[in-house]
Amino acid sequence: MSLPEHLTPVSFLGVAADMLKGMSIRSAWGWGLASRHESGVILDTWFPKPQLGEYDAEPAPATLVAGADEIRHVTTEVVLTRIDLDAPPTGVPDAFLRLHLLSHRLARPRTINLDGIFEVLPIVMWTCAGPCLPSDFPAIRASLTAYGSQPDTYSVDRFPRMVDYVVPSGVRIADANRIRLGAHLAEGTTVMHEGFVNYNAGTLGRAMVEGRISQGVVVGDGSDIGGGASIMGTLSGGGKEQITVGKGCLLGANSGLGISLGDNCVLEAGLYLTAGTKVSLPDGRVVAARALSGAPDLLFLRNSTNGVVKALPRAGQTLTLSAVLHQSGTAA
Repeated sequence: MSLPEHLTPVSFLGVAADMLKGMSIRSAWGWGLASRHESGVILDTWFPKPQLGEYDAEPAPATLVAGADEIRHVTTEVVLTRIDLDAPPTGVPDAFLRLHLLSHRLARPRTINLDGIFEVLPIVMWTCAGPCLPSDFPAIRASLTAYGSQPDTYSVDRFPRMVDYVVPSGVRIADANRIRLGAHLAEGTTVMHEGFVNYNAGTLGRAMVEGRISQGVVVGDGSDIGGGASIMGTLSGGGKEQITVGKGCLLGANSGLGISLGDNCVLEAGLYLTAGTKVSLPDGRVVAARALSGAPDLLFLRNSTNGVVKALPRAGQTLTLSAVLHQSGTAA
């Protein structure tokens, strides 16, 4: 490769250095406690204090203590993990650090590369005694029972419960089993018993969640996801579009949403609005719902006589959440 005539090797290196300075590499790091099975498989990693930016030489906290659990065939080890947020996860500690950043609210959903995370994370039996391999659990249960302890099992999954690793301030969670690590719950969020929040999804402000927030979905401040309502994610056959629910929106009970909503929108109870649903507008036009994706101030409903789905303007009307239910730290 020949250099341009006006650049000497020294000046070329200087230009290259200036170009690199202009390139922003997003990074994060954290000291964690990893659980390693005797087979070598890492089951999980807990990061009590994840950090954005470059590692600053901070020593490992004294609260992280390595040890061994002969019953689960697991040893815990203190690990320093440093990651590039724009590159895919490369291992279990890397993946768990990304999930911790989301649940600690250090990063919003859809801002971290999680490509291939299912291939990185093993399937784990999550129990009150700690994570273990599913194949080991019958023997583990027998050993614990012999000591008079019957272990509670939470799930057999790649993702654990969020609250076993991160408990965000100012939120209420009625059923901890329904919130995966990697969920992002903003201050003032209430998740009721039937609510579900997946990883890389969640709320950006006060919200009532009685329905399903799927992977990749974000819900704006002041919105209410009604009982049994479901928002399409990007897993298990879902589309590539990641859905956003704006501020002050209401998804009625047992409704379904397959497009984004702008601020101040309402979806009628029981109405499943997919991207291809034909929607009648006040001016007589009929469009696919995807044409209205992200538009504000709309009421979507179905005519109970002829089944026609309509979109009506609702400017000037707003949804107000209960201040008592969503006050930080309040149990109601």
